[in-house]
Amino acid sequence: MLLMLTGSSGAGKTTLAFAVADRLHGVVVREFDEVGVPDPPIPPHWRNRMTELWVCRALEYQASGMDLLLSGNSPLGEVLAAPSAPLLEGIAVCLIDVADRVRRDRLAVRDKGRWDQDATDAFCGWAAWHRGHARDPRFRPDVVIDGSWPEMAWQRWTGWTAEDPRWSTCLIDTTDQPLTTSVDRVERWVTEQRLAHRSGRLALSRGWTGDVSRPAAYDA
Repeated sequence: MLLMLTGSSGAGKTTLAFAVADRLHGVVVREFDEVGVPDPPIPPHWRNRMTELWVCRALEYQASGMDLLLSGNSPLGEVLAAPSAPLLEGIAVCLIDVADRVRRDRLAVRDKGRWDQDATDAFCGWAAWHRGHARDPRFRPDVVIDGSWPEMAWQRWTGWTAEDPRWSTCLIDTTDQPLTTSVDRVERWVTEQRLAHRSGRLALSRGWTGDVSRPAAYDA
């Protein structure tokens, strides 16, 4: 299955993902941007294609009996719309978030001098959108759909409401939390999602769309 830690930059996604790597048996931990990032990035088209690439890699791990824990920026709707997503045995997404003041401080320290005020404002705006999207699929879907890769299957979920059990994004807020506390929460979330999948309780288990035919996957 694919377990996604998503959210805007500076929340701690990658730090948390790799911090739990040694605690989880049968889970491969990877970072979305390790495949390379264009300069400047061209969202959402580029991110759509790379989301599909990672879904395909998750399928490769799945075939060998492994789950993939991936940290990146792709929200739930983008993962579900990836062409090959219906072939995953399970999908679970967790939003890693942090207060804007902390995000700005972390970006200033981590990427000293790289981002101006407009750029950090954009990161905070992207974080605010993530929060709304996590709560309700009807919240500004245009942000990810407009100008997107034509292969994306947005219709899979655009008719859903917030009450649909398949629309579920866990939220872990790292604001003013010790790293160990956040790591423990991520480990617990991963464990719970894997158990839910094995017991048949995971809403986004294979068959969630009713379409199990092989879609045209990204040619990596």
